Amino acid sequence: MKYGFDNELYLKIQSEHIKERIAKFGDKLYMEFGGKLFDDYHASRVLPGFQPDSKLQMLMQLKDDLEIIIVISAVDIEKNKIRADLGITYDVDVLRLRDEFLERGLSVNSVVITHFNGQSSAEAYRARLERMGITVYYHHTIEGYPNNVALIDSDEGFGKNDYVVTSKPLVVVTAPGPGSGKMAVCLSQLYQENKRGVKAGYAKFETFPVWDMPLTHPVNMAYEAATADLEDVNMIDPFHLDAYGTTAVNYNRDIEIFPVMNALFEDIYGQSPYKSPTDMGVNMIGSCICDDEVCREASLQEIIRRYYTALCNYADGKAKESEINKISLLMKRAKITTADRKTTVVARERLERSGVATAAIELPDGTILSAETSPLLGPSAALLLNATKHLAGIEHNVKLIPQTMIAPIQKTKVTYLHGHNPRLHTDEVLVALSMLSLLDEKCKQALDQLPNLKGSQVHSTVMLSEVDRKTFNKLGIALTCDPIRKIKKI
Repeated sequence: MKYGFDNELYLKIQSEHIKERIAKFGDKLYMEFGGKLFDDYHASRVLPGFQPDSKLQMLMQLKDDLEIIIVISAVDIEKNKIRADLGITYDVDVLRLRDEFLERGLSVNSVVITHFNGQSSAEAYRARLERMGITVYYHHTIEGYPNNVALIDSDEGFGKNDYVVTSKPLVVVTAPGPGSGKMAVCLSQLYQENKRGVKAGYAKFETFPVWDMPLTHPVNMAYEAATADLEDVNMIDPFHLDAYGTTAVNYNRDIEIFPVMNALFEDIYGQSPYKSPTDMGVNMIGSCICDDEVCREASLQEIIRRYYTALCNYADGKAKESEINKISLLMKRAKITTADRKTTVVARERLERSGVATAAIELPDGTILSAETSPLLGPSAALLLNATKHLAGIEHNVKLIPQTMIAPIQKTKVTYLHGHNPRLHTDEVLVALSMLSLLDEKCKQALDQLPNLKGSQVHSTVMLSEVDRKTFNKLGIALTCDPIRKIKKI
């Protein structure tokens, strides 16, 4: 597997840069953390070599001086918004994040529910958290946000929000996903702190877009594809260009909010310490890319993957057609099609030959394997067995799981559990393989190869079950599916 990102260098220079920013402010620094804090799988996919928990590793060095605020939007609570990479709702992810932070010895201050407008689901969620001993605050929807600066910067704007009581010099504001209102929480706190005579600063840790890379670089385009549901748009930062005469990339929401930032800082300091929204960031990603071509190719694959995700979500009624159209446009700009995903081509070629649902996998070393539906196994389960046998050096015609063992499992699924699909799912195959590994050396050898599947690419010609999707995700395999629920025999 080729790497395009130097993670060790990143940890070193990024942590130093954050410490420098903290030193520039007085009593307190609110640092908005965009993206995922310790499981940033998008970054690890588009920047091969980036570790999903890199940001957390940096914060651990500062844990004695920081506390964390977790933000969730009342709108996301009401919609039961799901975090696609983990398959859990945002409200559940808040609790997962909190547990992860506490387990690592980090201090979690509270949960802030943003965009609150009296939603009963948000009120019920607050009551649930408070029963668990978690401090919860409301931040309200402000009419005209972010353009009505006069209203926002007043007691009828940020002044109506609950004041979050903090005690550490560094306050990290994070959320389960984008669009949760992290920046608004930071700005509201700056307003509230100023009223109380506390000199507080703000900085932004946003992994994407990468400010010192071209607007049309695939890494930045992949970020647009990832946030198609938010209608984010990467833009040249006009404030940065005007102040310094140099080009920097930012995105529309940061650029739109910058006048509010200036107004708030002028109230606090008399003048703003920042000349552009790019100035607010502390992102050093661009300085740590060691192989641009590897990152370009990985990012182009991510755009295609996001396209398939949007198609499947649309088929499930979870996405708008506009998301598909936006990613389609990005693909045209990048001059790529679904045929540039090798596993898609192989899976569909096998579908044409067999007439049944198929799947294909590209292993980290570039080897491509495929499998099809059989009376015993679904295509994804068969594919996992084929891949582990290949990595273990086991002949393809060797049957690791005998039919005599599969038959009683199928009977239980259909007869006793009243299921409609007798074929084994990926998790059921792995459980069977685990049991057989105690007695069969080949099964043990195949099972031991599971960690080596990390970084593989899979395409299925049908939409897989939630169980199969989660299994691939846990194995670190990037999955795409055609937006088709079932393929009838051709």
